[in-house]
Amino acid sequence: MRPELLSPAGSPEALRAAVQNGADAVYLGWGEFNARRSAKNFSDEEFREALRYCHARGVRVFLTLNTLVTDRELPKAAETAAQASELGIDAILVQDWGLFDLLRKTLPDLPLHASTQMSVFTSGGACEAAADGCERVVIARECSREDTKTIIENCPAEIEIFVHGALCMCYSGQCAMSALIGGRSGNRGRCAQPCRLPYGVDGKAGKQYPLSLKDSCLAGELEDMSAMGVSCLKLEGRMKRPEYVAVIARIYSTLLEENRAPTPAEEKELEEAFSRSGFTDWYWQGKRGAGMFGTRPENAPEPKELFNAARAVYEKESRQNVGIHMVCRIAAGQAVTLTVTDSEGHEVSVCGSIPEAARNRSVTAEEIESRLGKTGGTPYRCLSVKAEVEEGLSLPASAVNALRREALETLTQARIAPPRRRRLEAPALPDADWSSGTPEFTVSVMRAEQITQELLDLRPARVYVPVEILSQMDPLPETDAQWCAVLPRVWRDRDENELLEHLATVKEKGVTTVAAGNIGHFSLARKAGMEMVGDFGLNVFNSRSLAYLGDKGLKSACVSFELRFAQIRDLKKVLPAEAIVYGRLPLMITENCLVQNDLGCKLDKTGRCVPAKAPCAQGHALVDRTGAAFPMLGVYGHRTELQNSRPVWLADRPDYQRAGLAFARLRFTTETPQECVEVFRAYRENAPAKGEFTRGLYERGVE
Repeated sequence: MRPELLSPAGSPEALRAAVQNGADAVYLGWGEFNARRSAKNFSDEEFREALRYCHARGVRVFLTLNTLVTDRELPKAAETAAQASELGIDAILVQDWGLFDLLRKTLPDLPLHASTQMSVFTSGGACEAAADGCERVVIARECSREDTKTIIENCPAEIEIFVHGALCMCYSGQCAMSALIGGRSGNRGRCAQPCRLPYGVDGKAGKQYPLSLKDSCLAGELEDMSAMGVSCLKLEGRMKRPEYVAVIARIYSTLLEENRAPTPAEEKELEEAFSRSGFTDWYWQGKRGAGMFGTRPENAPEPKELFNAARAVYEKESRQNVGIHMVCRIAAGQAVTLTVTDSEGHEVSVCGSIPEAARNRSVTAEEIESRLGKTGGTPYRCLSVKAEVEEGLSLPASAVNALRREALETLTQARIAPPRRRRLEAPALPDADWSSGTPEFTVSVMRAEQITQELLDLRPARVYVPVEILSQMDPLPETDAQWCAVLPRVWRDRDENELLEHLATVKEKGVTTVAAGNIGHFSLARKAGMEMVGDFGLNVFNSRSLAYLGDKGLKSACVSFELRFAQIRDLKKVLPAEAIVYGRLPLMITENCLVQNDLGCKLDKTGRCVPAKAPCAQGHALVDRTGAAFPMLGVYGHRTELQNSRPVWLADRPDYQRAGLAFARLRFTTETPQECVEVFRAYRENAPAKGEFTRGLYERGVE
């Protein structure tokens, strides 16, 4: 079955460009809660008109509500979804777990799609979303052909992939760089794209762009994707101009229709429309490296000839993409009837005037059929027309034309009529209240040597350790603390046997708890027979997210570090809540190893870093134009986790102790074992910071 072609529509003009160039569906923003809030987006009337325009032409419309929302914003976001549902939106893309759970319960007939912001890249994650009511899952851009094929084979939901456009350096939904550096959150639709700026590695910032990926172009892989069972091919570009949308929609639509790869001329047009030093398909091929990176000059010339031609096409409004069948009956003494049907099951009948007896020449069936078949200037393409005409009758051409217009308008009204959907009352939050007067300290480490007896003697409630490190620690140091195995933030289906082996090993040592930072972790923890607590990667932003995770069986959850103190305090603690109160906060987690791309790494036979030899294990930093150094840590799968240049310090701030948290985490990344102990002691004593630090986003918040 041919995949659906889904085009961006950042404005009404871009929407028309997409539809007139063959898009099967469009995605757009309406209201405040979408991941491209800087796009033009749609006013209320423009949104209603967009639904009418698209549905009349057989094009589906998806609404992006794919940002994190606070408790105060949640009612408005839910009302936006309810209004869109009543107006006939075809599906809504969601990131926030609380909003997702609320919509599933209050709008049970409304299709929901898991946004790529949910960070789904395994079968387990896709199946979890499907089981919770997602009809479609948009998987990460970093997924390879084999990753995608595996997910399709194992997940009952439709799978959507990005096939053309900008690539984010960080896994979608996991980037905090724009938020922490400039207060503009990518998770809130305000990304300032700091990844497109110059940086250096281990020294003064130069003119290199180690975070700026080329745009993706998978136009040559469409036949394979169709055969594989990909349900939807997504074009990126809600911030792009309508002419760009027209060009890429036209080419991808043509390739799908003709089931072929692009010609050299088409490849040139795609590159002229927009590219960054050309294109890349490496993620799809399972490759990564410095060859994927590129930039675009600010003064890049506009392809005027290409764009003028594109504009001329979509401004004509000439595309007829709805096939119809007509049957007309003309009999003496009876009003003329015209019945029109389309392929989606709509059928309408209209009546016209009563024909008169012919004075000179009788009207023929051929004449009626010819007149009815003239559907130019409408979205309709006449596939067949049959006229049953009695002899000796006359009917003016104007009457036939009026009948056709009325029938097509009636058909349009039937096509744009919104479906009837239920709207239920929002369920109350659970009565449970896990607010705590004073939180217990927990610690997380990146290296085994950071765990010393001196640190454990400070009596943390939990010790978080990467599962691959915890499984190698033998024996575990004696402590009253709860050991917690941290699963990697990014992995693939092919890694799960190894991860389950690690979990089995630590379970034998008495570890009973897993830190789950991704929806795909849930099935792994269940298979291992271990309890779960929620890590920061789940982006908990509101009380309903806590309730959702409680329903999934989690025993506690770490809230987003993009929340302010007051917002954390106001969360209803239906689940014990944790916050990171010390440490370098993670800015990005990247599929590419940044050190390997710049300096090179030593790998073992399986292609993984050898920690004892690999320079990416620790000690390297990305340096920006101001001289700020962001440590780069090698993490599971030979990926990079980029840390903030300064640690959060809240020891001298009582706000976090008054927020009702059950746990306050000290996150140790680059610290020496002794520094870990000194920081813990300082927090026990509410001491002021030494050296450079930040309050994070707990005071200033984010846009």
